Amino acid sequence: MGLRRKQIVTTQKASFEQNLKDRLARLAEKGIKGRQADRDPLVRQLKADIKATAKRLRKIVGDENRTEEMARIKAEKAAAPKKEPESAKAGKAKAAPKEGKPKKAKAPEGAKPPKKAEPPAEGKPVEAMPAEGKPEKSE
Repeated sequence: MGLRRKQIVTTQKASFEQNLKDRLARLAEKGIKGRQADRDPLVRQLKADIKATAKRLRKIVGDENRTEEMARIKAEKAAAPKKEPESAKAGKAKAAPKEGKPKKAKAPEGAKPPKKAEPPAEGKPVEAMPAEGKPEKSE
C-alpha cells in the first residue's frame, strides 16, 4: 500500500466528512438537531464510512512505519562489520558433538530384520520352527 493508496483513502475520508457536514446542515434546516440527527440513517452510514476509512489510513501508516523500520535495520546490518568468518563458525560447530541418543547401526540392504515369535493360537498345534525362520509343513 503505497503513497497512491494513502492519497486515495485520504480523499475518500475528506469526501465522507464533507457529505456528513452537508447532511447535518440539511437536517438543521428542517429543525432536526442533536440526537435526532445522529439517528438519521444517512448520517449513521457516513459516520461508519469515516470510521472505516480512518481505520484503513491507520493501517497504511502502520505499514509504512514497519517498512521504514525494516529498511533501517537492513541498512545497519549491511554497515556493521562481520565478527567471524563463516569457516570459523563451521569448525566450532563440528568440534562439539551434540549430546543425545546414540544412532543405531543400519542393517545391510539385503538383510531383513529378525521376526519376533508370535504366541501360538488356541486350538492349533504348534509347529517346530527351523533355523531359517520358516515353519515346516507337515504332510
